[in-house]
Amino acid sequence: MVEDGGEEEAEGESGEVPAAAAPLQRCNGFLPGKEAAGGGERPAPEGGEERPAPAAPEAEAMLAAGGVRPEARLETRLSRRRLAVLAVFSCYSLVNAFQWIQYSILNNVFAGFYGVSFTQIDWLSMVYMVAYVPLILPATWLLDARGLRLTALLGAGLNALGAWLKCGSLAPQRYPLTLAAQAVCAVAQVFILGLPSRIASVWFGPTEVSTACAVAVLGNQLGTAIGFLLPPVLVPNTPNDIDLMAHNIGIMFYGTAIVSTLLFFLTGVVFEEKPKYPPSHSQAVLQTKPPEDYSYKQSIINLFKNIPFILLLISYGIMTGAFYSVSTLLNQMIVTHYEGEEVNAGRIGLTLVVAGMVGSIICGLWLDYTKTYKQTTLIVYILSFIGLLVFTFTLDLGYLIVVFVTGGVLGFFMTGYLPLGFEFAVEITYPESEGTSSGLLNASAQIFGIVFTLVQGKLTTDYSPRAGNIFLCAWIFVGIILTALIKSDLRRHNVNSGIMSLDVKAVPVDSPVEPESTALKIQSAL
Repeated sequence: MVEDGGEEEAEGESGEVPAAAAPLQRCNGFLPGKEAAGGGERPAPEGGEERPAPAAPEAEAMLAAGGVRPEARLETRLSRRRLAVLAVFSCYSLVNAFQWIQYSILNNVFAGFYGVSFTQIDWLSMVYMVAYVPLILPATWLLDARGLRLTALLGAGLNALGAWLKCGSLAPQRYPLTLAAQAVCAVAQVFILGLPSRIASVWFGPTEVSTACAVAVLGNQLGTAIGFLLPPVLVPNTPNDIDLMAHNIGIMFYGTAIVSTLLFFLTGVVFEEKPKYPPSHSQAVLQTKPPEDYSYKQSIINLFKNIPFILLLISYGIMTGAFYSVSTLLNQMIVTHYEGEEVNAGRIGLTLVVAGMVGSIICGLWLDYTKTYKQTTLIVYILSFIGLLVFTFTLDLGYLIVVFVTGGVLGFFMTGYLPLGFEFAVEITYPESEGTSSGLLNASAQIFGIVFTLVQGKLTTDYSPRAGNIFLCAWIFVGIILTALIKSDLRRHNVNSGIMSLDVKAVPVDSPVEPESTALKIQSAL
């Protein structure tokens, strides 16, 4: 068990939250008419007059709204446990991503083994996308209502369960069982993909939050990379020896099951709900809110009223859905032009994802240093579009080395975009739940991924890989336009920096708890 004893104070932090920042109450799904922690009305000195707060007028209004005395302060520190939490999460996210791609990269091998069509093997990948869409709202509700630890245990546990079920599908007639096992892994993914931004915000300080989110996303990308590389090596195409093929598939399935089980137990040991002290001012502000005031429904409504978030929701879905489609159909595209090159198809996929991992880390570090969220997101989007165009028109030149290079460039920008979208969403929707905003982003990505994979797969089969890739290019161009329209309102950064760019309005609201009292409602200026 990682001990809580050794806690460090965050470098560059004051160790305390200014009183003016503490009662910040814009939305976050909190019901109108509720008072902040320490609740009730502000105490007044003798004589009935209110105590004047030694703060600026805006801070004064916020103090009045929250009912928090100026001397109230909260410590902010960084916990050493945060690194263990990030490492364990990244590892079981890695295994889940590995299980997603392990069938698609061996599309022809598994089609021959189970005696099914290529489309049925593609569904072993698309089931991840299909399961995500209806389950994301219950999953994000669970994250908000029951917390980070339970959600993490569900993700790791279902991941291990699905891996063990696959071990029972090592026979040509058992395609339905392997599909059911993959569906269990797909449900596990619902409890995994929304956690990077939540873990980063809850456990990491403001100067490292974007990098932490990038590392958490990187675990999933690394799993995809290993999924491109390892299965073609472990399971060579032996169509004339089905028993040998079943033996090789068994090695892959059993190895995955053992590793995922170990990670489930590590999750139980390492994960805690939150550190003893908040790591940043923005988290300290949120922790002053009474949990009974939280409304998940109100949080969803707030997000869908946020126009910049809606634009990001669509543009993120387009980019990430395109990445899912390219990853699923990569083997098919490569083998069409380079027959018998299944192993190199896996290596090209590895190149694409590893380059993206480098891009993710660089983008995370850049965001922590500059906080230029919109500019960075837009530039990476444009370069992804250019990269896909180059990949499309050089794929059939007959030189695999060219495909390796163009695939790497494409992956650097397209995969590097993923943590950018998460962090940008948290900034423009603060103080809404990070799990809810990132969950909706992922739901959008799954919907676009399903549509793109089906349409691109059909175009690739009926016409050529070029036709399918041009289809994706057209959609990514639309995503560039939508990204350019997003208004950059960095709310979380403003709170951490002490910039209170909020429009404070007194709005009478009938409180369901104290009918005769009047509450102050703080609304954000969009």
